[in-house]
Amino acid sequence: MAESLKEVMEKRREVLAQLRERRRLQDRIRRARSGKPTFLRYLSWRFWKFERREYWRKPKGNDNKMRLQLKGYPPIVKVGYGTDAEIRGLHPSGLEPAVVHNVKDLEGLDPLRHIIYIASTVGLRKRLELVKEARRRGFKVANAGAV
Repeated sequence: MAESLKEVMEKRREVLAQLRERRRLQDRIRRARSGKPTFLRYLSWRFWKFERREYWRKPKGNDNKMRLQLKGYPPIVKVGYGTDAEIRGLHPSGLEPAVVHNVKDLEGLDPLRHIIYIASTVGLRKRLELVKEARRRGFKVANAGAV
């Protein structure tokens, strides 16, 4: 009885340590992303077609005020805004994203370490199978939607 209680308590400590680590990572990710500006495309505040397409394009004009980094213009993308190597590429939950095309792809993944994205090329029938199997194995599915 005493040994089994020790084993249970040790397992509990491990699980709690993993949860604490994940929470710490989530806090770091949240803080890292909150301090970053949203990088606007030049003149996106003026033209409807740029406003709707919210992707970054480097300003390249000779007299471009944003390229010259003048006061009053939005910041441009620079190396200094990069994310720490420890949290780069992680999902906001602190898990590593993994793209899955079929059930066989779930084999080498760990539910405590990975979050699943089902590939966009997967059809509905196979998608339903994948979601069901992934949830059975304890994975979180990021893009399950209403499935």
